[in-house]
Amino acid sequence: MNLKNKLKITGTVGLSLLLMSCAENDVSTAEMTKECLVADMVLHNTKIYTANDAQWTAEATAVLGDKIIFVGSNADASKYMCGDAQVMDMTGKYVYAGFTDSHQHVEGVGQRPKTLSLFGIETLKATVDAIKTFSVSVPANEWVQGRGWIEREWTDEKRFLTRHDVDSFTADKPLFMPRADGVSALVNSKALALAGITKDYPDPLGGKFERDADGTPNGYILATAMNIFRGLIPPKTREYKKDSLVQGMYENAKVGWTNTQDAGMPYVNVEIIKEIHAEGNMSTRIYAAANVKEAATMLERGRETTADNMFDLRGIKVYIDGTLGSRGAALLENYADADHNGFMNRTTKEALDPILRAALRQGIQVETHVIGDRAVRTLLDWYEEAFNAVPKSEWAIAEPRWRLEHAQIIPPQDQARLVSLGILVSMQPSHGIGDLNFAPDRLGPDRLAHAYPWQQLIDRGLIILGGSDAPVEQGDPRIEFYAAVTRKRLDGTSGAGWHPELAVKRETALKMFTIWPAYGAFQERIRGSVEVGKYADFTILDRDWLTVPEADILTSENLITIVGGKITYQK
Repeated sequence: MNLKNKLKITGTVGLSLLLMSCAENDVSTAEMTKECLVADMVLHNTKIYTANDAQWTAEATAVLGDKIIFVGSNADASKYMCGDAQVMDMTGKYVYAGFTDSHQHVEGVGQRPKTLSLFGIETLKATVDAIKTFSVSVPANEWVQGRGWIEREWTDEKRFLTRHDVDSFTADKPLFMPRADGVSALVNSKALALAGITKDYPDPLGGKFERDADGTPNGYILATAMNIFRGLIPPKTREYKKDSLVQGMYENAKVGWTNTQDAGMPYVNVEIIKEIHAEGNMSTRIYAAANVKEAATMLERGRETTADNMFDLRGIKVYIDGTLGSRGAALLENYADADHNGFMNRTTKEALDPILRAALRQGIQVETHVIGDRAVRTLLDWYEEAFNAVPKSEWAIAEPRWRLEHAQIIPPQDQARLVSLGILVSMQPSHGIGDLNFAPDRLGPDRLAHAYPWQQLIDRGLIILGGSDAPVEQGDPRIEFYAAVTRKRLDGTSGAGWHPELAVKRETALKMFTIWPAYGAFQERIRGSVEVGKYADFTILDRDWLTVPEADILTSENLITIVGGKITYQK
């Protein structure tokens, strides 16, 4: 059975597997006769974490159509457990407000199983061996593609890959393999030759070619330099992209995401998503931002959404600096382990300023990739200048809710500016534990004091939109929640000067993946918590994340994902 058909019938099959009659010990015949309120689904005998401060936990919930109509006790739920209602006994299971990944790339998640994945390989040698084995299957003159290599995890050599590692077995075929961060990549000599890149070729604005001693590019490229090679690779077919989007949504539902916020969706994907929606094959909701390269289209067409809020395009995604691991993040001072301070200008102020002003006037959200403290400070300057340039009487909405994506290094004075300007931060806790392996070397001890400063932001009254940045990271809510509450590696270890006090409480972490991302997408009144009138989106696990030992979070399992009252994944 293909994936599309599986998605269409999964709600029916999942519910039939869990369908239970109204047992006499749940509600007596007399009670049923006295009162029977219409519902399509009832979850009971469980602990529900609602993400609603006014009613933090409940025992049962009832659903009619795609909305929640009851949240409360088992006893009070009995009036719904009758008629045609499908009653699901959740004994031994824990129900949560549906999890949201506030920063992801859905197509990339769906493509991950289709290309060479270098995630999780423990040595440089094994990584090169994997590329060599894969490249044998690629015909001459066709591109060798994959993703996910990450030198910080290697136990033999912790250095960037170069063309010298792969040229010997890829002489007749070009190679392009992004690092796990997606903001740098490995290319081979064949690819450099096809692009006409020699030692005399200058670095592009907002990018860089790392070079050998004689000035010849060594095959490790950063940021906008990647665009040169992407332009040479034959475009993926529409059917390939559609299949990747369907697969990506299913992979997300499988791990428990009910909604993902896609940071930088091309318009071709917008049209494909609409088609998938019309066919009934969306297994998660998607809130999307168009890529800044297509900002003119976004500003012309405006927000686009479906009536059931399964898809909502409302933002523009901007890119400013690189990543910390690649030494591309823009810092105020030089790297502690390099004689430069990174780079900016992946999008220039001259190009961005008119977009910001138009976005204010049209109610379009702006989401900007910034990682280093220089990028954060500069972008806040640009945001503030736009706010001051456009009279508030001309703003389409009073609270634009513009965002910083990643924002890994935020000095205290800029934390305060976030509050005064009303700017939101979308952060990925897994970055804060993965980067443990190199951030101390890159930043030094002083800057670590305000790196990945989750609790510092909470203490200032800010909210954090929690996400994963998949496929850059694994995209698993277990890892993100664990990282947020422990600030430790997955094996439970940490490092000197890593500031464990900046981890957050479990209740806070739950909000980071439920109600707060909903606010970050202007959706807090319709989803993000288990409340009457909101969409019936639930993540159902086999563990109580609010009480179990830390390590048990990582070994828990997602059992059922429900989106709009329909089961889109069941283990």
